[in-house]
Amino acid sequence: MGRFLAIAATLGILVALGWAAAVGPWAWWVIGALVAAVIVLAIYDLTQKKHAILRNYPVVGHLRFLLESLRPELQQYFIERNWDGRPFDRDTRSIVYERSKGIHGEKAFGTERDVNAEGYEYLVHSTAPIPAPATPPRVIVGGRDCSHPYSMSLLNVSAMSLGALSPNAVRALNRGAEMGGFAHDTGEGGISPYHLENNGDLIWEVGSGYFGTRTDEGRFDPDQFAQQSSRDQVKCVSLKLSQGAKPGIGGVLPAAKVNAEIARARGVPQGVKCVSPPAHSAFSTPTELIEFIARMRELSGGKPAGFKLCVGSRIDVLAICKAIKDVGTAPDFIIVDGSEGGTGAAPLEFEDHMGTPLTDGQLTMHNALVGTGLRDQIRIGASGKVAAGNDIVKRLAQGADYTNSARAMMMAVGCIQAQICHTGLCPVGVTTQDPKRQRALHVGDKSERVKNYQEATVEQAVEIMASMGASSPQELRPEHLQRNISRNEHRSYAELYEWLQPGELLAQPPESWARDWARADSGTFRNA
Repeated sequence: MGRFLAIAATLGILVALGWAAAVGPWAWWVIGALVAAVIVLAIYDLTQKKHAILRNYPVVGHLRFLLESLRPELQQYFIERNWDGRPFDRDTRSIVYERSKGIHGEKAFGTERDVNAEGYEYLVHSTAPIPAPATPPRVIVGGRDCSHPYSMSLLNVSAMSLGALSPNAVRALNRGAEMGGFAHDTGEGGISPYHLENNGDLIWEVGSGYFGTRTDEGRFDPDQFAQQSSRDQVKCVSLKLSQGAKPGIGGVLPAAKVNAEIARARGVPQGVKCVSPPAHSAFSTPTELIEFIARMRELSGGKPAGFKLCVGSRIDVLAICKAIKDVGTAPDFIIVDGSEGGTGAAPLEFEDHMGTPLTDGQLTMHNALVGTGLRDQIRIGASGKVAAGNDIVKRLAQGADYTNSARAMMMAVGCIQAQICHTGLCPVGVTTQDPKRQRALHVGDKSERVKNYQEATVEQAVEIMASMGASSPQELRPEHLQRNISRNEHRSYAELYEWLQPGELLAQPPESWARDWARADSGTFRNA
């Protein structure tokens, strides 16, 4: 390394001297100034105590930090293959970009994936496919206690708040939802003016901070909730228990980011750190949770009310089911968020090691509701890395009724997966509150892209279902989804997982569920 640097420096000096001799006397002043700057930098590097590499390799050690700063871009654009990027590979990102622009999103010459690899999943087509319906199927959300059911699309905008997103991104998502006839979840940051400008259907999410419906002490304010939820644009109300990116902890919006707009939307003081606590203050038991959701539905005038969670303990899920039976009313929907979700900034330990992945979480919730005889009353939404048509069909085959997408919708409005959302330095204006950076996101163009992406992706999902012989999500079964167990063995999801029969937990719990069912108590949340 030292020899290489010495040779490079010598060559650089010779080139500089030759250039100066050819150009004229003023060039010697330029070289002198550069040499002086290098000497000053070298002295600083040798005396500073923060970076050991600069003390041993003054000046040239900065090259290491330069290359490190460029590493993500070099990896993403020049090194990673089409199918192995994270969290979304290039093929998936290209599909979103192309469909949002109205391009077909097709690919020639066959798959690049190893279809025999362990863990590879595929959908089973029919020998007798049927024509795809002219109009994509929708899902009616709203149980017997709901007086204003909502017709939900198979793919909707998942929860993302103003503050996490820029005003222009919120505008584009909502206008796209209005144009395409699908729902836009507000996230827990409250309903802002940007959610209301274009009249797109809203699912109003309320988190543990009760933003937009809170007292000065940070507790739930029923009067504010009734006023906000009475808006015609609000179609459903959703309570956030947890999210996939950081299950079990709340969020903090630094004081510098709490500008006047965000403060008004959240109902908090401007310029003061905004904290979303880990747990809710309005309830503390499964029974109180169900009673609170029933109260939300009543205060909203009978609109569909439900909750979102990243599944943790199966005991807690069963305790919620017991609470529903005890209280005598059910949520209209439950959104299951997978631990692979990730629009919210979170500690790496939580992102990588906490929470249940969407497949297992969704199957736990689906089977718990089936086993307690509640599945017909409650719709399940699936949220976590849903981007393409096959993702939608996969989740429907696993028992979901509809899906939500966050990061793919961000890509539709221009996100390039730079993964610096939490810094405020988003290069395309999606996740920043900097007015200069927000300006890059043109609402008219990006809202059209959101609409195009959602429409094309749902259309592709419907075509996939038709190729499987299914005209509606209700006809999909676990047998339709296969996974390679090894390079020469595969199993369907009907074989890989246990599937409970309606009311089975109430009658005679199977041995694999009996212990958790016995420990589940509608009067307490516990995971041990």
